[in-house]
Amino acid sequence: MTDQIETPTAPVLRSVRVGKIAPLGPQAVPSGFVKRSVAGPVRVSTLNLEGDAQADLSVHGGPDKAVYAYAAGQYTAWAQDFPHHADRLVPGAFGENLTIDGLDEADICVGDIHAIGTARLQVCQPRQPCFKLGLMFEDDRMPFLMTRNGRSGWYYRVLQEGTLRAGDTVVLADRPNADFPLTQLIRVIYSRKGTDEDFGKIATAEGVADWLHDTARRRLGLD
Repeated sequence: MTDQIETPTAPVLRSVRVGKIAPLGPQAVPSGFVKRSVAGPVRVSTLNLEGDAQADLSVHGGPDKAVYAYAAGQYTAWAQDFPHHADRLVPGAFGENLTIDGLDEADICVGDIHAIGTARLQVCQPRQPCFKLGLMFEDDRMPFLMTRNGRSGWYYRVLQEGTLRAGDTVVLADRPNADFPLTQLIRVIYSRKGTDEDFGKIATAEGVADWLHDTARRRLGLD
């Protein structure tokens, strides 16, 4: 494993956010969706950021959804496409823990390891939006729109606990699957279609979320 891979301009954490469980939307659904910005250092553990919480642990949280990151630049694209939501399309609106400048889904490969502060985080899967995204925007089309445009953000698994804070650089420490862009995995998950080649990559990719690895192996008849 390499210590560091140089990039022309290192991406930077614009904000770090955590949230408690609170009622969301007119139905007052318990959720940790709404998160507040934290100015100082935040501890990263195997399951989450210190002070963060998830309400429905059957679909949220766990080691493969420990930290959710979103590209700051994608908010601009969303606002251009959906100007009626522009006032809400600001960093944090998608409930992410980390909002990152200078990095988006097209720049990432499955299994990438990012060094942020003293933590080491591994990209393991994209977000699969649920109805709570619609509640946040008071627009039940939002989950569908995210699956259509592929601006999903990504979940990190925590390989090394540590601390991070807004302003930290995001350093690509290792890329074990240089031939497996995150956009390819997003396409397979969102379309619910894929070739044997797609599933072969998912089945063998280092760092991919466990459920995806197991699903791909079953699809290929390997289990």
